[in-house]
Amino acid sequence: MAVYLDNNATTLIDENVLQAMLPYMAQVAGNPSSVHRFGRLQKDAIEQARESVAKLVGARAEQVVFTSGGTESNNLLLNGFSQRTAEQNTYGRIAVSAIEHMSVLEPAKHLWLAVDAIAADENGSITIRAVEKAMTEQTALISVMAANNETGVIQELSPLVEYAHQHNCFFHTDASQAAGKIALNFADSGVHAMTLSAHKLYGPVGAGALVIDKHLPLAKIQYGGAQEKNLRAGTENVPAIVGFGKAAELALADLQARKMHVLALRQALEKGLKNIGGVTIFAEKADRLPNTVQFGVEGFDGETLLMQLDRKAIAVSSGSACTSGKSEPSHVLKAMQVPDALANSAIRVSFGKNNTMSDVDTLLSALRDIIEINQHSPVMMASNV
Repeated sequence: MAVYLDNNATTLIDENVLQAMLPYMAQVAGNPSSVHRFGRLQKDAIEQARESVAKLVGARAEQVVFTSGGTESNNLLLNGFSQRTAEQNTYGRIAVSAIEHMSVLEPAKHLWLAVDAIAADENGSITIRAVEKAMTEQTALISVMAANNETGVIQELSPLVEYAHQHNCFFHTDASQAAGKIALNFADSGVHAMTLSAHKLYGPVGAGALVIDKHLPLAKIQYGGAQEKNLRAGTENVPAIVGFGKAAELALADLQARKMHVLALRQALEKGLKNIGGVTIFAEKADRLPNTVQFGVEGFDGETLLMQLDRKAIAVSSGSACTSGKSEPSHVLKAMQVPDALANSAIRVSFGKNNTMSDVDTLLSALRDIIEINQHSPVMMASNV
């Protein structure tokens, strides 16, 4: 039986979420912008979902702007902020952490504004000292993710946000991996924007949100209609948005139970890994997502190890799914000053609510077998295969 341990890449849609979506896929017609009753039914469904997503992260419904996912939300935030400052002739700089997802790092390369990198420490954490070093008098926006998709490291945002406020600087956090796994509160956090993604919490692919404080200057980057508070033109994907809302509702209700379940799995895996020679758990001393373990195996190539596990019907990742296929080490591990040889051996395991202790045992057994076999077959061992 196949074992899926790549839930940070995407989760299996929850059956209750699917059932909530189905009527809007085949039974309920109407464009949400239409004023007739069919359109109003669609619009009402969107607004109900908006309430559910807002409740999950401690925001107000009017602060939630639906998008197609985390990537679009991050692009809307960065490009929209850059464009608005250009329109207002208030050019400045943006500071972005070195461990961000590529959906932040890539658009940041193409902005009107200059971008400065915020360094991470050896534990994958962003410290106030690092923010101070990256900041200039022109810095207008800081972006630091809530939790890293590779290492699972949870950032202590409060002092960073407070520092930003003291310097009249806006603050954005990509919470795509954190939402549904740890408690979030947009209002109390003081951030001005927060990115969310439905398919990371058992919702559908194709739905996300950018939660926005009204003080944040933001221009739309997609033109057409006036949907989503005139920030995201285009007919809304009602089934996906409904699914996002249902997934958020379930995530909030089951947050503690899910957290304890995956944490037990993570702890069992880490205990087993420590009994296997040559294994390094990255960011082990940092506060991490309860479901995420990233580790390296000395002398192995991560992609090779991943494929050997895949042959045993075990799905893991060598890092972010959005950067798989690249030969260079993870930019996250490089930012943590992990040596290239060890970084190249990285494997990420991310548990979900449907995983069991049996899955942990299966993975550990497979790893032991692969390592033992490859120790007697140097051609298969990494170095830099």
